[in-house]
Amino acid sequence: MDGAPFPYTGISFFNAIYNPAFNKSPADRGAWLAKFRKYGINVLRIWAQWDNRQGFVDTCPECSLYFTDGRLRQANVEKLKQIAAAAGERRMAVELALFSHESWRENIRLGPEASGAAITALAREMKPYRNVTFQVWNEHSERVLEHVKTIRAADPKRLVTNSPGFAGVLGDAAQNRAVDYLTPHTSRQGSGRHWEIGPAEIRYLLTRWRKPVVDDEPARNGTAKFGGPNQQTWPYDHMLQIYQVWQAGAYITYHHNMFQTGAGSADVPPSGVPDPEFNPYHRAVLEFIALRERYQP
Repeated sequence: MDGAPFPYTGISFFNAIYNPAFNKSPADRGAWLAKFRKYGINVLRIWAQWDNRQGFVDTCPECSLYFTDGRLRQANVEKLKQIAAAAGERRMAVELALFSHESWRENIRLGPEASGAAITALAREMKPYRNVTFQVWNEHSERVLEHVKTIRAADPKRLVTNSPGFAGVLGDAAQNRAVDYLTPHTSRQGSGRHWEIGPAEIRYLLTRWRKPVVDDEPARNGTAKFGGPNQQTWPYDHMLQIYQVWQAGAYITYHHNMFQTGAGSADVPPSGVPDPEFNPYHRAVLEFIALRERYQP
């Protein structure tokens, strides 16, 4: 951040561009960012594509930065710029997932020429916003190297990463060499004691690739839907994992379980924002995250 080391500490906010409460006014957006900051969050993980048909809060066919022919939806891009600028004023960053496997598997896709045109146009539009990193995919690895080259041709200094697949998929050698930092989804409850397994995967990546690693969307809480656990979880599970990741010298993006349920469910705050104070479970973990300086080496 501005040439200095930055203790990346993120939260999932996939619908940020498309959420009415967050974008009601600059003052409302600033108040939400201040609340995230209060709980130690300095990165928002946002999706360009929020156009899947899963029924999540704020999804819609037009909730994308792109038309399928590769043209940009300029009004949505302008909203992203406003978010990036407001975040930058508060020394916060944005990790922007350009494409999502949720849309891909529903055949909401841009072809090779269209995706290249969209990436080039978006990279040029976002060139002034240096607090934004590009994550090529959420949980997918289609044409990653090609997309990385396209981004760098348009903006050589943009930091680029990729979420290569589902939980426990740590990326192939070619893409791990190509990106600037690694953002895997580490193994979750189905693999066992995720607070031990996930940090071990992070340590392996740090040793193997010698570049920054973010535990991006670690183990789930609440519902078993969309990669969630089939058994009860406790906030301490997540605190232990976060602590071990910090001790390894890596970073985290905390995942809010509102993105595992449908709009209007009890797990989704009325605002549609992953409010740190909406329920005691998330608040407990985020109060721990707010103490990062106490626990991170």
